[in-house]
Amino acid sequence: MTSDASTVEQYIAELPEDRRAAIEAVRAEILRNLPPGYEEQMLYGMISYVVPHSILPEGYHCNPKDPLTYAALANQKNHMAVYLMCQYGNEAEMKWVSEAYAATGKKLDMGKSCVRFKKLENLALDVIGQAIARVPVERYVSQYRAILSSRQRQGTGSAR
Repeated sequence: MTSDASTVEQYIAELPEDRRAAIEAVRAEILRNLPPGYEEQMLYGMISYVVPHSILPEGYHCNPKDPLTYAALANQKNHMAVYLMCQYGNEAEMKWVSEAYAATGKKLDMGKSCVRFKKLENLALDVIGQAIARVPVERYVSQYRAILSSRQRQGTGSAR
C-alpha cells in the first residue's frame, strides 16, 4: 500500500495504531544505524533511505530525478516490510543477512530485498540495524556504479 504522505511524520500518523508502534521502532533502529551520507525521505509512497543527489548526481538510473534507494520501510496490506536494497544483488551481504537472522532463531520471511513481518516480535530488529550499518554510502555507490557498468558492457542496459 503506497501512501500519498509527503512527510515521514504524516506517513506514521496515517498508520493503523497497531502498526504505528512497530514502524516507529524499526525506523528508530534504522536511524540509529544509518551510516553518514544517507538521507531519510518519502519516496515511492514509503519511508525511504536514499543516496542524495549531492552524492550521486545522476540519481537512480531508471528515473534520474529520484535518488538511489538504500533501504525503505513500509506498511503493506498484509504485512510490514523493510526493503534492504543495500543487500540486494550482493551475494555476500545476502548471505550475512540469512545467517545472522538464522542465529536469532526467528523465521526470515524475505523476498529479493524485502524482509516481511506482521508483528515487531517476529522481526530480528538487531539484524536489521546491523544490515543497515554494514554498507557505507561510498561503497554502496561504488557497487551500484559497477553493476550498471557491467550490465552496459554486457548490453543488457538495465540494473533492475
